[in-house]
Order: sequence, then C-alpha cells, then structure tokens
Amino acid sequence: MRKNYKIAGLIVSMDSFGRTVQQAEPYKLSDAAIPAFYVESLREKVKLRHRTISEDEAEYIGTGAFFYRELLKYDGFQLHSSAVVVDGKAYLFSANSGTGKSTHTALWLKQFGERAYILNDDKPALRLIDGTWYAFGTPWSGKHDISVNTQVPVAGICMLERGEKNEIVPFTGKEAIFELYVQTNRPKSMENRLLLLDLLDKLFATIPVWKLKCNMDPESAVTSYEAMSGLKLEG
Repeated sequence: MRKNYKIAGLIVSMDSFGRTVQQAEPYKLSDAAIPAFYVESLREKVKLRHRTISEDEAEYIGTGAFFYRELLKYDGFQLHSSAVVVDGKAYLFSANSGTGKSTHTALWLKQFGERAYILNDDKPALRLIDGTWYAFGTPWSGKHDISVNTQVPVAGICMLERGEKNEIVPFTGKEAIFELYVQTNRPKSMENRLLLLDLLDKLFATIPVWKLKCNMDPESAVTSYEAMSGLKLEG
C-alpha cells in the first residue's frame, strides 16, 4: 500500500517494506497529501549487481537510487558524505568509503557537544531552493542509519583525505568538480547528467568547497571548522 512522505522538502509516494519503511517512518504524511512523484524500486537491478544481498537490502538501495535520480528534476542531488550541523549550519565531508568521513564528523560532535548533530551520515540530499542550498536528512543514510528529518542551510563542503598533519585549503577548478561529481549518484542518461552538471556548477558558484588533509586527531575538527565557518574557537 502506498504511503506519502515528505523527503527533502518534496511530497513523495512510496510502496515499500522492511528497512526502507522503518527508516521512512519519521517522514510519513497524511495520505491526502499530493505527491510530486512516486518512488519506484530498482530492487531487481540492484540484485543483478549484488547477488548476495537480501531482498530487504536490495529494496532499500533500490528505492534510494530511484529517489535520488528523480531529485535531479527538483534542483537536488545526493552527495556521498557525512553532514554535521553546528549552530544551524551544515558542513559536509565527502570522500571515498573508508577514508574517515564519519570518524571526522564524530570529532565535531565531541568538540561542540549539544551545539552539533549529524544530519545524515552517508547520503544527505542537497537542494537549491529560492537561491539557497540546503542539506536534508533522508531515510537513506548508509550502514549506521544516522539521519534527522530536517533541512539546514549549507555552509561548506570539504573533500577529505588522510594526511600526517592537518591542513585545509580552498578547492576549486576542474579537479574539485570531478572529485565532487564522483561522490554523487552519477546518472546514466545524458539528460539527467546535464541536470547534475548544471547543479554542480551552481553549487560551486555559491558554496565554498575545501580540501582537508587530516590525521584524525581532535585538532582536525578545529582546523576544519575554523576554516569553513570563518570563526576562531576560543582556547
């Protein structure tokens, strides 16, 4: 049975089961709401690529893939990243799996305490709404299932890599665009690919993008926050 949900600021309809429905529970709306689109499942395609995963996990991956594909039509896309919120602003850390995104944002939680929380630990949605970029929690949030159903203005995006010392610099040009593009849901159709590239161009025009080399010491959170926020921490 189809149910309506409000996800990334859009009313969507979905007929699903298992983990997908459980994590979508905080997003559920009245059935009277008029959806922008129906979230179909790409479960069978996922199972062909990953033959050992369960039906439930294939459904979870498949519904997320469909949602993020359709999101392109509404000035939005998914960025593979861990999004941490401090004082009402979202800071996103993106990198290849295993680099330490979640480890780094966990340092922010320790540094800022109640001022901070994780918006989405793996697959936040980004949308351009009335000239402002917002990050959203969604039901699709990676293996740790950490996500909050809210929207927060984006203050900065950081491409993360390991290093012996903590160093953060502005990241621009073709290399920056390519690294960010690789961490999105890259569409197969040329139409959707052009939508994504246009959104990335608009993102780089308004949102600061950084490159952080860090050693995962607590000081790395201070280094990245001070650069990305433009504020100096006391003490």
